[in-house]
Amino acid sequence: NARITEKAARAQAQNAYLFDVAVSATKSEIAKAFVKQYKHKPTRVHTVTLKPKSHFRKGILSFGPKIKKAYVYLPKGKTIEVM
Repeated sequence: NARITEKAARAQAQNAYLFDVAVSATKSEIAKAFVKQYKHKPTRVHTVTLKPKSHFRKGILSFGPKIKKAYVYLPKGKTIEVM
């Protein structure tokens, strides 16, 4: 899923697109899925795994979901339609 945020909009100026991906996904799997869906080969893929946030609920420590983001970079001049 494409991640639509202000930070993602700024990244599009550098031909980088931001996506939410499965935590178990690898960079090569992300690149293959990107080519299959958008028909463009990315120049590089960076991934960021976000630590789950902790919070107390009724005195019990619990954690939010673990999230992984992928920055997919395209060659200059290539663009995709995110929405």
